[in-house]
Amino acid sequence: MTAAPRPLHAKRVVVTGGAGFIGSHLCRRLLEAGAEVLCVDNFYTGSRALIAPLLGHARFELLRHDVTFPLYVECDEIYNLACPASPVHYQLDPVQTTKTSVHGAINMLGLAKRLKARILQASTSEVYGDPLVHPQKEDYWGHVNPIGPRSCYDEGKRCAETLFMDYRRQHQLRVKVARIFNTYGPHMHPGDGRVVSNFIVQALTGQPITLYGDGQQTRSFCHVSDTVDALMRLMDTRDDFAGPVNIGNPVERSMLDIARLVLELTGSRSPLVFEPLPQDDPRQRCPDITLAREELGWQPTVALRTGLLDTIAWFDRCLAGGPEARRM
Repeated sequence: MTAAPRPLHAKRVVVTGGAGFIGSHLCRRLLEAGAEVLCVDNFYTGSRALIAPLLGHARFELLRHDVTFPLYVECDEIYNLACPASPVHYQLDPVQTTKTSVHGAINMLGLAKRLKARILQASTSEVYGDPLVHPQKEDYWGHVNPIGPRSCYDEGKRCAETLFMDYRRQHQLRVKVARIFNTYGPHMHPGDGRVVSNFIVQALTGQPITLYGDGQQTRSFCHVSDTVDALMRLMDTRDDFAGPVNIGNPVERSMLDIARLVLELTGSRSPLVFEPLPQDDPRQRCPDITLAREELGWQPTVALRTGLLDTIAWFDRCLAGGPEARRM
């Protein structure tokens, strides 16, 4: 019988990639829950601006560190989120992207092994590649090009999952694996090349909205608050449950639908322009979240329209030169 997890007010939690988009929200939520939080980031894509409101908190600490090198700290739990997560960023230095996923996983697993700490890996829907099964369930092995321009991220994350499961089998480590689908919301990097950030920034600045292919490829979009809630619930599951677990919104929308909704919500008159589809860009991506519902008691709660309004307000403040503008 496994011991009940200690309440968060008694825990010291490491968040790698804690100054990034999802990581900064996770740090805040952990502090609100009573944890002591060590945010670890090398600021490759993360930003001090995102965690600036947390820097004065008595239970928050920031450490500049690259997870491709070993980390020697004390903690009870580790959320391993460190890795560039958008094609614009992870293709800029693909070798370093792979090293961050693989060496980073080895180093964080080594830390967890030494401390007997729980550790959660932020994996991705990209492990499914351009899926031939729809919607995607966790037992689907994927359809990934191992030598394409996206493979540094896709295969790096797949290898990280392998390492996590092998550390569990070989060392009885308490691991959790979350496969995160498209997440959006405040704190997104305006230049990350993702669909939501691209469309909103283009709409707010009057630039043409760029669609690829015919715009009929689909994704499912989950607000960052829902994603963070799922990650924390997964960390708190029983020790004999490792996942992987899909975390995303099962409501599928086409790129063209999203573009039109952004135009409606911003009141923009930006025209739509169509460019060739990038290599290996998936045509469909949508999670089956049955396992998340059963094991985590979780499903998304933020409607797309509501979440987009929240995100548009964030980018509007960035463009207006507020504190958020340091992300621009």
